[in-house]
Amino acid sequence: MRAQDSATAMGTIAVTIGTETSPTPGTGAPQHTVKAPARRGSLLAALGVVAFSLTFPSTAWGLESFGPWSLVALRSTLAAVIAGGFLLAVRAPVPARRHWGGLAVVAGGVVVGFPLLTTLALQTSTTSHAAVVVGLLPLTTAVLGSLRTGERPSRTFWAAALAGAAVVIGFTVQQSGGALAPGDLYLFGALLVCAAGYTEGGRLARVMPGWQVVGWALILCLPLALAGSAVALPLEPVHLTAHGILGLVWVAAGSTFFGLYVWYKGMAEIGVPRASQLQLAQPLLTLAWSFLLLGEEVSAAAPLAAVAVLVCIAATQRTGRRGRTAQRAAGESAPVRS
Repeated sequence: MRAQDSATAMGTIAVTIGTETSPTPGTGAPQHTVKAPARRGSLLAALGVVAFSLTFPSTAWGLESFGPWSLVALRSTLAAVIAGGFLLAVRAPVPARRHWGGLAVVAGGVVVGFPLLTTLALQTSTTSHAAVVVGLLPLTTAVLGSLRTGERPSRTFWAAALAGAAVVIGFTVQQSGGALAPGDLYLFGALLVCAAGYTEGGRLARVMPGWQVVGWALILCLPLALAGSAVALPLEPVHLTAHGILGLVWVAAGSTFFGLYVWYKGMAEIGVPRASQLQLAQPLLTLAWSFLLLGEEVSAAAPLAAVAVLVCIAATQRTGRRGRTAQRAAGESAPVRS
């Protein structure tokens, strides 16, 4: 656009979009910096991974008190009540009509699809074995995110992502004895719907606060969750225990609300492909929680797998950071005219 003051002719103004600036020493001219947002985004996404890593052990606890359908319905209902309270408290505006299709994908993928399919799988699979779905999730999310958002990570990024997926899959399959479990079809279905929900949620978090993406997706599912609770609770046995209640509370407030909030906010800042690779650490964290909380055995190879995964994560984050910096610099260097 052009600006004109009382003393000068019209000139071109460069518009800075989506980045922080600071004065260049000695000149007063703005100097673009992307390190702070990138670090904040990585930290938020990492917090989401920690929250998600507790999902399978918490679900196993929840199944001590509730049937699978009851647990999923109650989880969604409780999370929707929490989200609705926040939305009302801040008087959040109703999303534009064009965003409801994306919110429906988020709701179907991460609010209903993934919890239901993984809960059904955990009736016959251990949490250690179920972690195999998370081993494939980062790569699947990166692929879908690249197709949906137009981001183009480098070849080095994809090589590191494939290596990380191979390490995690190999470790988790070895951990489960190398055999397919009866619940694997549920797990593979959960992988696809969750990756779609993550991708669409990360895209929407660029145009509205991440917690509102989660909140409105949960509100969208509330009628279905209430109906499911009313139908499932009388049909499935309920045996309330401390573990069962704690598991329900965590999967609702921790995994579904808090975890998705920081996850989507982090993805909005560092990009879907790069954020997705932080989840390479999730299966190993899940195995650790399974050992500590459920008493499941963990292979002695876990430390070696952890080191290999951390190397792959570092490579994807480094190449992803360079790519995002280059994209921002290219987008900000050219003046915007009107």
